[in-house]
Amino acid sequence: MKLKQLTITFLTLCIAAFCGIKAASATSFSVIADGLYNPGGLSFDPDGNLYVTEAGIGGNGACVPPPSGQGDSLCYGTTGAVTKIENGKTKRILTGLPSLALPDGTGGTGARDIQFDATGKPYVLIGYGANPAFRDRNLGNTDLGKIIAPDFNTNSWTSVADLANYELANNPDGSDVDSNPLGFVIDGNKLVATDAGANDLLSVNTDGSNLYALTTFPQEILTNPVFPPSGTPSNEPAQVPSENDPPPSQFATQAVPSSVAKGPDGAYYVSQFTGFPFPEGGAKIYRIGADGKPTVFADGFTQLTDLQFDTAGNLYALQYANQSAWKGNFDGSVIKIAADGTRTTLLSGNGLESPSALTIGADGAVYVTNRGASPGQGQILRIENVKSVPEPDSVLGVLAIGALGVGWLHKHKNPKPSIDKVMALK
Repeated sequence: MKLKQLTITFLTLCIAAFCGIKAASATSFSVIADGLYNPGGLSFDPDGNLYVTEAGIGGNGACVPPPSGQGDSLCYGTTGAVTKIENGKTKRILTGLPSLALPDGTGGTGARDIQFDATGKPYVLIGYGANPAFRDRNLGNTDLGKIIAPDFNTNSWTSVADLANYELANNPDGSDVDSNPLGFVIDGNKLVATDAGANDLLSVNTDGSNLYALTTFPQEILTNPVFPPSGTPSNEPAQVPSENDPPPSQFATQAVPSSVAKGPDGAYYVSQFTGFPFPEGGAKIYRIGADGKPTVFADGFTQLTDLQFDTAGNLYALQYANQSAWKGNFDGSVIKIAADGTRTTLLSGNGLESPSALTIGADGAVYVTNRGASPGQGQILRIENVKSVPEPDSVLGVLAIGALGVGWLHKHKNPKPSIDKVMALK
């Protein structure tokens, strides 16, 4: 997700064409939290309490240019937070986290994911979504683009690793310099994170030592891609063909790795959001084994934002939207991939809109952050009845189908939340 193709913010041994996808069954869900501001990752602590990150809505501080170089700048504030959900109530237990967003509060980048180690110590990943050179130059001392270790009792935190600076210093994939960390997993004493802007998977020890790139994800070449119609609002105006120019037959797009989970086999599994023009069915799940090379584990998805294994080895994949984001339909899906490769759509649309992350509870339910790009309207859903009865296979094995960078498409729905109101919630 590099400079000219970055939107602002932001895997079975058979390929999709030969793996059955089961139709959605009668899955039910309930809303257990509401009123969240650009919610991101969520996780349970060892005591069973649920936490979610809120990227916030930026603020009135200094700004950085958008990654595409066109459009409104992203402006800084301290409206990010970590929120705890307990006994049906929400409470912001960590506030004042750094946040960047568009003037209307959409496109928020900031606190993107939270995980707890075996001892219950929390770690929070802070996104960024721009060239790291602008961070220190324009914003000063901020923890955007880093992993931090918070202390909920004192509303404070310490920096553990600077992922954005690693991109600035090393640029492992050799493309434009850009950083937007989105998701991570704790593996023993290692924090393993995806950087959607840098197109890589990073590893760092929990004490901040030995930060390095495990692997990179190369650009992909789309054949006969489908673009937005000329004149369609876009964060990538230079990439939209004009009425007088035929669309290219081939087009290079960024990989955009969005999240990572550790599988029962010890390998890392990485979801792909894909870059502009967000091809339907173009997202993959990659497997990174001991050799550090990404291989396609499953494909045929659209704009994946998160992955999670359950205790039985089933992999759950989350689609931010079932159609290309520029179409403006943000119905998402939760897809269960069994160990034999069979896919079952647990929930598609019907209230699931631009979901950004998921986790599996001890109760077997799937918890999803919903409306991840809608400041003030974000939710957490609890999806029940996930042990559905499989239905006949799809012929093509492809679903009938940005939080991460397409918040601009929601502008017509979402008036800007008051920063004062967000701060008052602290």
